Parts: sequence; C-alpha cells; structure tokens
Amino acid sequence: MSTETTQDNFAGMTAEQKVKALICLSIRETDSVGPITQETIDSLYDAYDYEYQKEEIRAGLVQTGVPCSSMHGYVSQSVASQLPDGSWVGWTHWDGGGKHGCPDDIEWMKHAYHLDCKEEQKMVTVRTFAKVGA
Repeated sequence: MSTETTQDNFAGMTAEQKVKALICLSIRETDSVGPITQETIDSLYDAYDYEYQKEEIRAGLVQTGVPCSSMHGYVSQSVASQLPDGSWVGWTHWDGGGKHGCPDDIEWMKHAYHLDCKEEQKMVTVRTFAKVGA
C-alpha cells in the first residue's frame, strides 16, 4: 500500500512538522489519514494515537554524521529520514542513560532540522586474504 497521496504537499513545513508527517505516513499504512500539508499536519498528528510509530521514526532511517547535541548520560547521534518529496529531515536520537535513564521521554521532535543530502555511488574493492595451504 502506498503511503503517499497525490494531495500530500510537504512544502513550507517546519522540520518538526516534517517529522510529524513521517509519523502520519506510517499511520497511513494501517489507517485512513487524509492529505498531509503544511495546513493540516498539526491537526492530523494530534488526531491519532501514534506512540508505536513515533518510536519507530525516532530511531531514524540513516545515521548522518552531522554533529548533534549531547546530554549527560545519554549516547547521541544525528539520524535522518527522507520524505516522499525527496526532502530530508534530521534530529538527535538519544539512547542509553543507564538504570534510571528515560531517553524516550526526551522532547526530540522540536529539535529537528532540515538537511541537504548529496548522494553518490562508489565502487569499492574488498580484498580478503588467507594463507595458502591453511
């Protein structure tokens, strides 16, 4: 099932709204979610129970290597996901925190940011050696 409708339009959204859009897109896989636009995203996001999808999205699709903020006791890394229109949005994913850590409680969406992504394919030669007769 496609997660995008022809009425979706991510133009003009803040980075936080784009993260909400990613969550709504994942809800759309199992529920009927209307067109996602800058004008509708906040009300759409507020209308659904999204905890499972929110945690799935929070981990990100890829690690970016972009410097990110850190918090004492937590491991942090910059992660990102791509929207159907080709734009990228990133945020800091916090994990760990020890016995009393609660990284899931950290407000992460409000710290999201837009990303540019340059993608290039590279051919790599990998050599594996072994002793003859071993």
